[in-house]
Parts: sequence; structure tokens; C-alpha cells
Amino acid sequence: MIEQLERLANVFRVPDLRRRVLFTLGFLAIYRLGAVVPIPGIDPKALEEFFRTQRGTIFGIIDLFTGGAFERMTVFALGIMPYITASIVLQLLTVVVPRLEQLVKEGELGRRKITEYTRYLTVALSLIQSYGIALSVEAIPGVVQHPGWGFRSLTLITLTAGTIFVMWLGEQITEKGIGNGISLIIFAGIAVDFPRAVLRTVEGLRAGQISVFTLFPLLLLMVAVVAFIIWFEQAQRRIPIQYPKRVVGRRVYSSVATHLPLKLNPGGVIPIIFAISIVTFPQTLALFFPQSRALKGVIDALSFGEPLYTFLYAVGIVFFQYFYTAVIFNPANVAEDIRKYGAFIPGVRPGRPTAEHIDQVLSRLTLVGAVYLVIIAILPELLITGIHLHHLPGAIGVFFDNFLPNFIKNGLNVPFYFGGTSLLIVIGVALDTLQQIEAQLTMRHYEGLLKRGRIRGRRYF
Repeated sequence: MIEQLERLANVFRVPDLRRRVLFTLGFLAIYRLGAVVPIPGIDPKALEEFFRTQRGTIFGIIDLFTGGAFERMTVFALGIMPYITASIVLQLLTVVVPRLEQLVKEGELGRRKITEYTRYLTVALSLIQSYGIALSVEAIPGVVQHPGWGFRSLTLITLTAGTIFVMWLGEQITEKGIGNGISLIIFAGIAVDFPRAVLRTVEGLRAGQISVFTLFPLLLLMVAVVAFIIWFEQAQRRIPIQYPKRVVGRRVYSSVATHLPLKLNPGGVIPIIFAISIVTFPQTLALFFPQSRALKGVIDALSFGEPLYTFLYAVGIVFFQYFYTAVIFNPANVAEDIRKYGAFIPGVRPGRPTAEHIDQVLSRLTLVGAVYLVIIAILPELLITGIHLHHLPGAIGVFFDNFLPNFIKNGLNVPFYFGGTSLLIVIGVALDTLQQIEAQLTMRHYEGLLKRGRIRGRRYF
């Protein structure tokens, strides 16, 4: 314990690193202050009552990433989500738009231009989403005190300005702080709910809503899931690369053996975000058509814990894992870069055979990463909501109704929500930030925060 505190103290002994850490903490505090300032014309109690039933819709997803700012309809209600959407759209367009693809290859100047396009698209998306939110809030009885164009205009300007300010905060943290600013803002939005979850758990224990015999195994499971995520996010499949002996002028450089690191989860958390956005879209659409019987039937089938919801969610994660990995990683380009530098993979010929070998390894890693994401995303939800196989029609439903015990059919009676997606984001951002601090300390000859170990993927993949 003393050793860990000594390592933590090293962070504040380096003037530049101390300044960066304090700058990051200060800007995150500013973000949290803006997340509690509501926009005018809203009844907070009526809005809170409405959001109690919106965990399974896109509104609940946005509220997850904004740390409750969307539920309270504050000036940062949209948070950083429009910027993330714009970034993903631009990243996808670089594959199909030759002009954007050329900008990516131009280096720093091209990246600045793409960042400029991302900002413009963020503003456009914020305007559209702000107007849609204003109309949606007006449709909720008793929430808006004076509906009309005055409220819509004020909401549009306030939410768009809030998103632009949050985007600026994230860019400043990335430039002058420590870690990725956008990721840290999402991290702060999710982590801020942890103390409230602890308080709800304590209140549930006092009120008898949850027993110690249920809570203790669930806490052990959470620790196991956290350890599993840390191992998986740091694991790599290393493809060996050999650089031959080179002669540059009068100097002779001996052959060098290195490796191409490939993560076991190439897509990160993006496939989960895409999949849950698609699955919850019908539930969000039903908010605008409350009298539609057809949409009501779809909502019932796509509720948490229902077999159709679980199946489509899992299929969506697998599909977007392959899709997003194909977008961000091109084996042909990697093989061409390896060939240009005169390197090769031992036992594989340069050129097309190298690209096929990398693609084969990447396909296996993508499948492993997709299965991992499905487990992380669905397992916590099934623990809370249960597995509703007994809702299936006919004899199949009767069979599962008689076969499954109640705690599996209806889930665990706990007063908090154990989200695997939020855990994945929080742990991923924390590891990335710690690794950057570690690099800063190591560069200045200080002992880092992380204990060094050997974590890597197996060669089977």
C-alpha cells in the first residue's frame, strides 16, 4: 500500500505532469458543473418521472453517457454524443469518399482538415438533435411549462452551444491535459453515477429489497468481470516481423525482429453502441406514436430480457464488430507498408500472401472480440432482468416456465443496474489514461503506476 502511494506521489513531483493532471481535473469539474444547470421552461419532477421508464430507449443510452445531464435536461444534455457520432461518420466516409481518404494519407495537415469537418458535422447534428429533443419533451404531458416556438428556439440554441462547449473542453484536455479528452468526458459521465449506485444499494439493504446472500455473489461477479475486461483489453496477438540487414552509407544495420500488435478486441466499444442504437430505435420511435398498436407489440418483443431483444442485440454486436474492424484496419495497406520497408513475416511471402495472412489472423481475432463483447454486454442485463424464455409462445414457453427457477426467469431483485457496456468504457479509458501517465513517469526515470506483467493473446488466434 505504501509503495502504491509512493508511486502516486511521483505524479505530482513532475511539474509538467502535475500541471497536466490538475488541468484535466479542473476541466472535468467544469463539465460536471454544466451538467447540473437545467434549461429554462422544464418541470424537473415531471421529467424525472418520465425517465424512470426510459432505460431501454435511446434516451436512456444518451443519459448513460451524459451522467444524468439528459435526464435533468441541462445545458449539457446532449453531452459529447453528437461529436462521437460525427467522428464515426467521418471515419466511415474515409473508406468510400476518395477526397477524405486522400486527406488521411496527407498526415497532420489532412487530420486537421478532417477534424474541421467533424466540428461542422457536430454542429449540424446538434441542431437536428436539439430540435428533435424539444419536440419530444413538448410531447410529454406536464414537462414543458410554456410549449411553442419560444421554448424550441431556446432549447435548440442552449443544447447546441452546450455541445460545442463540451467539444472544446475535450479538445483542450487532449492538448493540454493527460489522456484523451473526449473519452475522459464520457468516463466522467458514467463514473459519476457510481456513488449513487452505492447509496441505492445501501438503502436497498436497509429496506430489505436485497439480501446479503444475493449482493455478495453479485459483487464477486462484478470483480470477476472487471478483471476479465482488463485482461482482454490489454491482450494482444503479436505477428512477428523481420527487418533484414541494411547498409545506409557506411553504416551496416543488423537485422531486427519486431512484431505487429493486434488487439483481441479490434472494435472496442463501438460495435455495442451501434447495436444497441439499432435495437432500441423502435422503442424510441414509439414515443412519437403512442397510440400505435403495431409499435406496442414491437416494444414488448424488444424489451430487456426478451429473447428477440437478446438475439438481435447479440447479432448486431457481431455484425458491427466485423464491419467496424474492416473500416479501421486494411490488411492490404499494412502488407504494402511492410513491403516498402523491406520487412517480411517469417514463413510468409511479401505482398498479397502477407495481406491474406494478416486478414486471416484478424478475422479470428474479430470473432473472439465479438463473442467477448456479447458476453460483456448481455450477461449483466440477463442477471438483472432475467431470461424471459418462459414468454415464448406455445409449448416452448410452458417448458421453460416449468424448467427455469424464478431467479433466472425474473432476474435478481437489486436496486441498481449492473451495465457491462459502461464498465467496458470506464475500464478502457482508465487503462489508456494510466498508460499515458506511466509513459510520462518512465520518460522522466520515475517508477510508473502500473505493475509490469506479461499480458498477451495466445498464438491460437
